[in-house]
Amino acid sequence: MIGRYLTKLGNLPFPLSAPTWPSSLSRPNPKRHVGVDFETSWARSYPARLFRAIYTDFLARPVANAIAPSTIVGSESLERIDGPLIFAANHNSHADTSVLINAVPAKFRHRLVVAAASDYFFDSTIKATTMALILGAIPIERAKVSRRSAQAAIDLAAEGWNVIIYPEGGRSADGWMSEFKSGAAFVAQRSGATVIPVYIEGTSRVLAKNPLDRGVAPGGSGSESRDVSRLRRRPVSILFGRPLKAFEGEDVRDFSARIEQAVVELGRESATDYYQARRSQDRSITHGPEAGPWLRSWARPRAITVSERSPRDRWPLLRRSN
Repeated sequence: MIGRYLTKLGNLPFPLSAPTWPSSLSRPNPKRHVGVDFETSWARSYPARLFRAIYTDFLARPVANAIAPSTIVGSESLERIDGPLIFAANHNSHADTSVLINAVPAKFRHRLVVAAASDYFFDSTIKATTMALILGAIPIERAKVSRRSAQAAIDLAAEGWNVIIYPEGGRSADGWMSEFKSGAAFVAQRSGATVIPVYIEGTSRVLAKNPLDRGVAPGGSGSESRDVSRLRRRPVSILFGRPLKAFEGEDVRDFSARIEQAVVELGRESATDYYQARRSQDRSITHGPEAGPWLRSWARPRAITVSERSPRDRWPLLRRSN
């Protein structure tokens, strides 16, 4: 009975029913508002920010501390500066974002957005909605230059939002750093935001890029594996560097090179100590040897277990003697 009435309704003339379509023409695919077109402004509304703060502080942070106990260096200096800040970090794993958000002081963490790959994190409505809600993610084109997506980050930074950007454009293919693109420098220069260089060490042991585990040559930007790697409990280190601002009249590529050099210096500090990192100019500690893929993989440092390194986020205080 119901089907009969629906059939009669379908036979009604336009505009009471859908318009007809010529059988000789193919129908265009309906436009999907995903990828770089996904709207994220709702994720920065007060209800969404409140949900994200509760989720981050009471669920995500305890889980991150349990799976990736962190040694955090330099975060106390962030308390003395004002935002907005651009956190420019190396990128080895999908665990990087959770670990970094966990390490950022609360004054910046609760007004933070993450520049995420539009082709990976925003390729479906469900995934895009989830990433925007729990991470405050915004879609960024990484396979090509897109002034539209860059402008979104610039506008947010200009409005006082802090932004996490991975200047390499994607996760490292072999665990070593690759050359920085100029996106972070461009956003900082146009918005007037301060850049905080960040070096993250150990996350590739927590959640490895899956093709590397299988011995398959991984793809580059825009060809990430959709497979899920196995989580492992490993300690990580997050080092925050000195604030950087673009010089007056400085070229974006020169500013980007300064940001990369600052992150490389933090990488040397993670492997040696503060003073050796400043005296040395050796990039092989962070970028690996100039060799083939398999030799570069073999040259990576061995995995460190939690029991081998106790996390500590500050120097021990000296007790006064009586």
